[in-house]
Amino acid sequence: MESLYNQLLKDIRFVEGLNACMNCGVCTAICPAAEFYNYDPRRIVDEVQERNDDVIEALLKSDTIWYCGECMSCKTRCPRGNTPGLIIMALRTLSQKLGYFTESEKGRQQLAIKRSVGENIFNYGYCVASYAVDPARHPEQGPVWEFIIDHSKEIYERLGARINEEGEGPLRKIPAGAKEELKRIFDVTGGTEFMENIEEHSRRKARELGIQIGKGTDDEYFARVYTDNSGTHNQKKTE
Repeated sequence: MESLYNQLLKDIRFVEGLNACMNCGVCTAICPAAEFYNYDPRRIVDEVQERNDDVIEALLKSDTIWYCGECMSCKTRCPRGNTPGLIIMALRTLSQKLGYFTESEKGRQQLAIKRSVGENIFNYGYCVASYAVDPARHPEQGPVWEFIIDHSKEIYERLGARINEEGEGPLRKIPAGAKEELKRIFDVTGGTEFMENIEEHSRRKARELGIQIGKGTDDEYFARVYTDNSGTHNQKKTE
């Protein structure tokens, strides 16, 4: 198999994001994710530029690459012009292509994202369709979403939206023809294949774990990856 580093080199984001790291740590100092998670962009860039496939594979199978919020603060500070956020994007994509994402708790959540946000664009024409949110899946937000769902028409009309209705304006109903065109764009550009690849590797992992997996958001595997939290991701603060 072609080396993992050479596969990363095929991603323009990786090429644009990695010049030469001198290990100064400025990216980590400015990184919001590094403040809360066990995450160090300086270390990731340093490891990747070693071109060691064993090290890169460990990254692709880790939770680490999923902590980045892609705020790109790192881009604004690096004295060598590196962008760790772009390197993370390339690592994530390669992890998804090779199925390594299923080896970490945060990585497995890619299936949840694909089946919710990812498929929303086909079902509603929007990645985030607020009226399609299931409040039960977001207990951390308290009663907010449930209230919005129950009063959707009233709330969104006050904001000038036409929620799931024909015509112009935010949250309008997207015509079936437009949604079909979006689907064809995904087919032609490889997006459909990429999303199915996430499904395929998730099915493999579910079989490996002996967990039932279906096609929607109600099966056992989806529920597991959506809610799993080992509690090991955050930085341990010292007094």
